[in-house]
Amino acid sequence: MASLKEIKRKIKSVKNTQKTTKAMKLVSTAKLNRAKEAARRAKFYANKIVEVLSEISLNINTISPDDKRFVLFQQREVKSVDIVFITADKGLCGGFNIKTIKSAMEMINHYKEKGVSVRIRAVGKTGIEFLRFQGIEPLKCYLGLSSTPDYDKACEVINEAVQDFLAGKTDKIYIIHNGYKNMISQELRVDNLIPVEPLSVDESHISKSALELEPQSDELMNELIKTYFEYSMYFALIDSLAAEHSARMQAMDSATNNAKEMVRKLSLAYNKARQESITTELTEIVSGVESMK
Repeated sequence: MASLKEIKRKIKSVKNTQKTTKAMKLVSTAKLNRAKEAARRAKFYANKIVEVLSEISLNINTISPDDKRFVLFQQREVKSVDIVFITADKGLCGGFNIKTIKSAMEMINHYKEKGVSVRIRAVGKTGIEFLRFQGIEPLKCYLGLSSTPDYDKACEVINEAVQDFLAGKTDKIYIIHNGYKNMISQELRVDNLIPVEPLSVDESHISKSALELEPQSDELMNELIKTYFEYSMYFALIDSLAAEHSARMQAMDSATNNAKEMVRKLSLAYNKARQESITTELTEIVSGVESMK
């Protein structure tokens, strides 16, 4: 059995760790409250613009599927795929990053088996380091963006990918991130950003008017599409940040509880060792007294 001094040192060390994890949990909780509110406000707008573009895509593919003005809505043979995947810049957040990395790797392997070229645009230190460890060099790396989302920087990231799509360098663009669901859970999200796919829309809500089906101005359509992919990228970043804080809060809460349990077990071991030490000393004193008689 370990000595009393050693057990006491372990108890002190675990208690210090417990204080650290508890403080980190409180910090993550405060950050989560701000981040989830930002994600909640952005989610409605992001969902609405996806709904609008999906309906437009459905109408375009029905009426004028070969119109060159709507290349961002048109499916084509997939020879190259761009994956924008978002992970955290920091650790200590449980399995938060693993889910995103696993999904990205599954998609990479899926397309490679089909002979399709895959290009990675990695946001976040954890994902970048993992890819390089696997011998995969990302096309683009972005550090600091997942921990401090910035709209202008998000636009820069996604605009580069969209320009490559328009130039024919890639045929699909995906965004993969682990999104915020609630305080205790996250939800993996894989979005096929471009080309814009027509989703299932209630037919009663689809306009049959040619005037509404065809935009009055190409400039208006271009601005709408630009807003769609830029805001989708920005929303993915703030949604991922809220989920990261949620995961870290849970991880630190679990670590604090584990430290508390370890202190309890070590205290029990300390008391037992102390009791044994006292019993041994008393036995030696009694034996010494008896030998002097």
